[in-house]
Amino acid sequence: MPGTLTFDQLKTDVASGTYDTVLVCFVDMQGRLMGKRFHAVNFVETSFNETHCCNYLLATDLEMATPDGYASTSWEKGYGDYVMKPDLGTIRPVPWLEGTAMVLCDILDHHTHEPVPHSPRAILKKQIARLEALGFDAMMATELEFFLFEQSFDDIRKSGFRDMQPISGYNEDYHILQTTKEEGVMRPIRNHLFAAGLPIENSKGEAETGQEELNIRYAPALDCADHHSIAKHAVKEIAWQHGRAATFLSKWHHDRVGSSSHVHQSLWKDGEPAFFDKSAPLGMSDLMRHYMAGLIAYAPDYTYFLAPYVNSYKRFAKGTFAPTKTVWSVDNRTAGFRLCGDGTKGVRVECRIGGSDLNPYLAQAAMLAAGIKGIEDKMTLAPATTGDVYEDAKAGDIPQTLRKATETLRNSAFLRGAMGDDVVDHYTRAAEWEQEEYDRVVTDWEIARGFERA
Repeated sequence: MPGTLTFDQLKTDVASGTYDTVLVCFVDMQGRLMGKRFHAVNFVETSFNETHCCNYLLATDLEMATPDGYASTSWEKGYGDYVMKPDLGTIRPVPWLEGTAMVLCDILDHHTHEPVPHSPRAILKKQIARLEALGFDAMMATELEFFLFEQSFDDIRKSGFRDMQPISGYNEDYHILQTTKEEGVMRPIRNHLFAAGLPIENSKGEAETGQEELNIRYAPALDCADHHSIAKHAVKEIAWQHGRAATFLSKWHHDRVGSSSHVHQSLWKDGEPAFFDKSAPLGMSDLMRHYMAGLIAYAPDYTYFLAPYVNSYKRFAKGTFAPTKTVWSVDNRTAGFRLCGDGTKGVRVECRIGGSDLNPYLAQAAMLAAGIKGIEDKMTLAPATTGDVYEDAKAGDIPQTLRKATETLRNSAFLRGAMGDDVVDHYTRAAEWEQEEYDRVVTDWEIARGFERA
């Protein structure tokens, strides 16, 4: 990812006192930034080359628990180290934190210094390399939807996550008056991220009370994933700084619509859009049709990478703009895949399945793998679906539960071929553990429903 600071400039700025702290970060399985805060002098003198972290960090859940069943690491193996290798091309300021810069790292095996296969950045890099071998570059953009709340993270946690109040009182989709009231948080988010080198386009109100959307300009696939992860982290930190809470939980309340992360994608060749053919219907090249055919055919296989938690599947509901079917349509928001920019050089496909809780590296890698499979096999794209796709009985279904998505992941010969058995087995175990943790919990709903009446 192109950062905004060179290493030489960072050294100069550290010497002048501009920066005293460097966040040395990597992205974990859940898409979160993990790492260390280095004194800036130490970083530029020695630690810029490498540092270390415990290898359990790529085998945990959201609670940082250490489940059994992973081949890569365990209590039996003693939980050793990984190498965090700073990518010095990703250095950037962190304007919302005083005197702070950031660098992203790749995760390497401590002994071989080879990339750890199941690390999210390595998984995406592998699919980018496969695509480059075919002569193409992937350009992608993700939309970040989230909810802002009146209370802080600490207040909400201490209340037991009850009586949470969204920052607005009504649906604020494209609503300028209501979003003006939220500028105390959203303006710093836009400006700080822009100053950090992220190509921020805009923010807007989304289609629910307290729901926001942040849009970042399209970029090469790896840059896009880096942008997404930094922005998601920043939204939470900046909201916290202003006494508010922000959540990227896919469905925070059963009476509210969920939050998505739509992913726009196209392939380019020699700096020109390879998806565009001005003489073809809708401007869609044969390459685009093959890519989309693979993207759609294998959507059930990679749904876990778009919806990684039990909660993720609560979002898939008709009439909420969250899709339930694996078909494509032309500029139709009821389908799992929407053709955007038809007839123009901006023609692209938007995957609408993913929730706001996805890990962008894993989601983008899985979709690129499916598209590559479509290209390699010259798959045929079915005709576009029209009308209300929710009511289309012939359309294929998105897996409706984590349990079902786990099985499609486990049994996917396509993903095993594209990513490797070790990667698929690793994330299958992550999915199993999430389900196991949910299954053992007695929920408030069960108690209220059956305490007296059962």
